[in-house]
Amino acid sequence: MRPDYSTLRDYSTFGWSVSATQGALREITGTPIREFNLEPDACIHAWREGRPLIAEMFGPDVRLPSPATPAVSYGHVNCLGSDLRFPEGGEVAHTHIYDSLEQGIEALKQPVDFATAGMAPFYIDFQAKMQAAFPDEKVSLGFGGEGPITTAYELRGEGFFMDIYDDPEGAAEFLRLTVDSIVAHNGWRAAANGLPFPNPTGGGMVDDLSSFIVPRNFRRVVLPAWERYYSGITTGRRSAHVEDLRPEQLIFLEEIGLWSYDPSVSQRLTPPIIVANCRVPFGWRLVNFHYREMSVSDIEDFVYLSCADGASSTFTHVCDGMCNAERFEQVQAFIRAGKEAQRLVSEGCSREEVRQMVTPENREGYWDRWCGYLGPNTSRGGAATAS
Repeated sequence: MRPDYSTLRDYSTFGWSVSATQGALREITGTPIREFNLEPDACIHAWREGRPLIAEMFGPDVRLPSPATPAVSYGHVNCLGSDLRFPEGGEVAHTHIYDSLEQGIEALKQPVDFATAGMAPFYIDFQAKMQAAFPDEKVSLGFGGEGPITTAYELRGEGFFMDIYDDPEGAAEFLRLTVDSIVAHNGWRAAANGLPFPNPTGGGMVDDLSSFIVPRNFRRVVLPAWERYYSGITTGRRSAHVEDLRPEQLIFLEEIGLWSYDPSVSQRLTPPIIVANCRVPFGWRLVNFHYREMSVSDIEDFVYLSCADGASSTFTHVCDGMCNAERFEQVQAFIRAGKEAQRLVSEGCSREEVRQMVTPENREGYWDRWCGYLGPNTSRGGAATAS
């Protein structure tokens, strides 16, 4: 299913959202991350007590998460033999397991029973215990994985980025086998979550480290892996979260046929730069660490300028470190501005009219100050021509 980019980006609509995360559940209940990740009782407590507390603090406009086992993004590579590390006070980490392409290729040719490999049995049992605690809600298995290039790095470490040059054919074979393994793991996880596979509606991908592949190699290295991945997981619409892309890499998002894109964090991108370099609709994210440097009016201006400069939506997450009075006021500012921008656009106002909501001091140069990007595309950092 290929999108029609001549009509896909619709400037007559604009959306916004604020969602709470597992980090917020941990913070508001005082649950240490290691216990949350490894002890079902601690995790259940955080879910049971945390959601009402978040709703009470932030109100009904903040979406509450649905129950899931801890968000372990390295479940797939753990099933292949990577050890998971659960430090005190920190996110889960993993080990690299293939010292060479040859070792990786031979290992990836071997069949894997994902239900019995690595920590999968532990998290399947974890899911069952959570399901018993929340009988009226579907509890998802969060023992996930990531996209092709990121997974190749997880398996080979930094050596994979040398393999691309030292042994292009071997690297391509390694990537093909990696993608087939990712797809197989996704199919197993879909079955564990009671979902159809391949999904006829759509499928997403998180592949942040694809941004490490320079533009001249992107079409040769990344796009075949992405195509194999998407063809394996869905017959519907394709979406992606890719962090730290460069302007020169954005055209590849069209070539792979994305319907939507989450740029996440990149000091090289702003909404006007994305609009100028590709036609894929995108949501512009306000990340939790930015709140420390922003006033309430800065946050409102972020929302209005995201709309004015071409984003299809803007969104933010309530994460750990945000369950306090100062962040509450900032999140409420985001919500107010999101509602107002959405209302204005829905009533027929142009994006340029939305720009008039921005405080005078932020109408010029906001995005240059936002990311500090002063490269050859800076001239695109001004107002977009969305209307």
